[in-house]
Amino acid sequence: MDITIHRPDELGEELRRAWHRAMDESPEYANPFLAPEFAAGVSAHRGGAHVAVLHEYRQPVGFLPYERGLFGIGRAVGLGLSDCQALVHRPGVTWDTHELLRACGLVSFEFDHLVEEQKPFGRYVTGLFASPVVDLKPGDSGYPEWLRGAYPGLAKTTLKKERRLGRDAGEVRFVFDERDPRMLRQLMRWKSAQYRRTGRMDRFSRPWIVGLVDHLFQVREEHFTGVLSVLYAGDRPVAAHFGPRSRTVLAAWFTAYDPEFHRYSPGLMMHLRMAEEAGRLGVGVMDLGRGDKEYKDWLKTRELRVGEGFATRPHPVAAAHRVWRRPVRGLRNTVLAHPRLREPADRFLRTVGSLRTSRRSSAGGAGPGAA
Repeated sequence: MDITIHRPDELGEELRRAWHRAMDESPEYANPFLAPEFAAGVSAHRGGAHVAVLHEYRQPVGFLPYERGLFGIGRAVGLGLSDCQALVHRPGVTWDTHELLRACGLVSFEFDHLVEEQKPFGRYVTGLFASPVVDLKPGDSGYPEWLRGAYPGLAKTTLKKERRLGRDAGEVRFVFDERDPRMLRQLMRWKSAQYRRTGRMDRFSRPWIVGLVDHLFQVREEHFTGVLSVLYAGDRPVAAHFGPRSRTVLAAWFTAYDPEFHRYSPGLMMHLRMAEEAGRLGVGVMDLGRGDKEYKDWLKTRELRVGEGFATRPHPVAAAHRVWRRPVRGLRNTVLAHPRLREPADRFLRTVGSLRTSRRSSAGGAGPGAA
């Protein structure tokens, strides 16, 4: 096995075709977060991104996108944003993890959404977590009919709210692939406000993330397209979603809505419209991403398993990094796994968020994309 290291933006057409072919050959690797276009986007807006290319008999057969930091500390490309991570490879390919890390110049490689199939990384997985997905054609009749059968009350209530929204605010219409960049900015403003209200870190306060989303919005390729979907009532945007799509998988990523319309459940309405339209366009799966949310339990048809952990080779820096990072991840996972802990923590974060929002409003702060 030969391993070469490249910058994502330096991959030639031959290597990109080989990467796409590996995605096509295994459904586990069809996720758009595993496409070279996503790695190139991260590379363009945050330094340190690389790709290890595995060769057998001089043919490229595997691709590991990663970010390399100080002292050889590495992480999956887009860690914290990417909802799917893997060494994308052709069927039957395997590798020695220590050899791979040495070739990458890494002593440690951190991941949190690793595809379960990645057996050579298996010994380094510290936890497996459910990642719900929606099969857009789960039966002969399709997903909307499946959902109506599985959750008749939910479907009936959502349709009733949609009719009420139409009466109150104007005819409801849905655009699956909206190309107006102003709507992308509106989504970012809504999402920033949501992060602040709930006490979460505002991802859109980080310029590199804003730049990455802007970049991906412009990508229109077969294996990766940035899709902005918008739900309108009359001419007014009510909810929006931005996420990447491959040939067969749509990843649910950033969803937000106008809080004025919260009583209509616009976020749920948005996901139902997205699932229906994506299925019509030939997408087979909508990946909702790891995390416990009530709407995911309603929408999912099944669950994948994704792993988190640290692949390491013997080195004092790797040991120190693991000792520092594992308790942080362990505490977070413990809180998320137990409702008695999660609910008080969520209330605390919302209280902090409301205080931050109040201070920001009195100071005249603005969100991303504001003048």
